[in-house]
Amino acid sequence: MTTTPTNAPTTARTTPPAAPAATAPKAPAAPAWEELVTAALLGTDRRTPPVPLRAGQSPAAALLDAAAVSTVRRRAALRPAPAGERPAPAPADPRPPLPPAARRRLSLLLADRGGGGGSRRGTAPDLTELLPQWLAAAQEYGYRAPEALLPALLDAARARTDLRPAALALAGPRAIWLARLNDDWKFALRGFGGTAAVPGPEDPEGVRRLWEEGLFAERVTLLTALRRRDAAAGLDLLATTWAAERAEDRLMFLDALRECLAPADEPFLEQALSDRSRTVRATAAELLSALPGSALAARMARRAVACLGLGHDPGPVITVEPPRVCDAEMERDGVAPKPPSGRGRGAWWLGQLLEAAPLDGWREVFGGRGPAEVLALPVADDWRTELHDAWCRAAVRQRDATWARALLGTPAAPAQATEAAPAGSSRDVAKLLTVLPEDERAAWVAQFIAAHGLSDAFRMLGVCGVPWAEPLGRSVVDALDIARDAGSYPWSFSGVMGLAERCLDPAAADRLDMLTAVTEEPEGASPGSGGYWSEAFLRLVGTLRLRATMHAELSGGAVS
Repeated sequence: MTTTPTNAPTTARTTPPAAPAATAPKAPAAPAWEELVTAALLGTDRRTPPVPLRAGQSPAAALLDAAAVSTVRRRAALRPAPAGERPAPAPADPRPPLPPAARRRLSLLLADRGGGGGSRRGTAPDLTELLPQWLAAAQEYGYRAPEALLPALLDAARARTDLRPAALALAGPRAIWLARLNDDWKFALRGFGGTAAVPGPEDPEGVRRLWEEGLFAERVTLLTALRRRDAAAGLDLLATTWAAERAEDRLMFLDALRECLAPADEPFLEQALSDRSRTVRATAAELLSALPGSALAARMARRAVACLGLGHDPGPVITVEPPRVCDAEMERDGVAPKPPSGRGRGAWWLGQLLEAAPLDGWREVFGGRGPAEVLALPVADDWRTELHDAWCRAAVRQRDATWARALLGTPAAPAQATEAAPAGSSRDVAKLLTVLPEDERAAWVAQFIAAHGLSDAFRMLGVCGVPWAEPLGRSVVDALDIARDAGSYPWSFSGVMGLAERCLDPAAADRLDMLTAVTEEPEGASPGSGGYWSEAFLRLVGTLRLRATMHAELSGGAVS
């Protein structure tokens, strides 16, 4: 028996040594996910995908294959994690559901809110503009939104800020619940303005907890509701945390006092005149000047009276001597020392003093004259526009209807279109109109349109109550009819047409039918204007009838 030497090379009884093993082809490194995303976003025409192409394969297909492989690879590496905690159930909403027809209408309006590309031609009603009207009308009935439509409703409110108050009121507490689960709807956490969740007077602990722990919008809503219920209690609640609030929050809380402003608020507002925030001080001064009996109003009156006088040249004339300096006391009372560009300092300071001084005090200064007589007085040295503009702002701030009427004058007067807002004036006639009672406001605007047409009436119409009173609606339609007869195109009045669709009483639809016919174009008319006007009036009539149907659906009544 022979043995193999221990150290004998083993290769002696085996096949010749193999050649070194060939190195296996190395798989190409997987492209980074970010590179794939970049190529997808830019497009394969602009960015070559970072992946090899197979024969006959397009770059786009290769990119998609690589993305699919990368997705599987990433998911495969994930380790199961413990299930998260389930969200708390949505709060109950005890309000009644929408009638079935109204529910279908809301679904249609939400589905069509994308609009038709922005064109206003054609005869079909503009559904995108009907959605806010539907939401506003629904608020009167206290319905709750259908659960299945809540996401679409929140998406609509996300896209249009003007829809948010009404949409969130309809969506109710479930909108807040959903918003906490979806960042896209976070606006609902800031803008919920309903009062349904405000604790009642029988729950002081709930009031305190909401004030100390609530979101900012909830705190503003709470303060507003409390002020309406008990103004003193609302102010006391605000005072408990005032010093610790942020400047921007103090400003908003102060603004919330405006609605139920009362003389009892004066001590708090006087204290706010020393606030470290300039905007808070300015707002406090504005609110104090809206209280004619306040100490600030008296101080501003003394300063303003020192600037105006009644002279004779040879008849009575208002003389003006603007302030020469803006001292620290004036600044504390809300007078901004630095004028805007292009404005003289004296005129700037004078305007602020007149705006904050009580209007009742001018009767004594000007020999017992009333507002209309004071405004009729000549003003020396071209100060008339400056004075009248400041008195307009004062009438708005102090909600003084007597002065507002005098400043607005007679709407049908031939020169009223320029008198109400003369050249170089900053007068806001629309704001001045808001001081008048609603029916008087509508009547003034109706007469203004009848005398001067629609050219300067758009903003005035915007502050009139909806639906428009019959005389106002008739005046607008008559003016549109006159514009058609003049041969202009209807889109020159598209703003007023849009307002008419939203604000005319739906009952006027039948009366407007006669305007839908295509009329013969007058000589010199814009080509095709007759047909375009017919389309515009057809759209107006169709919109008014659809609005009538929407109201009937919401009321649960029979729909014709």
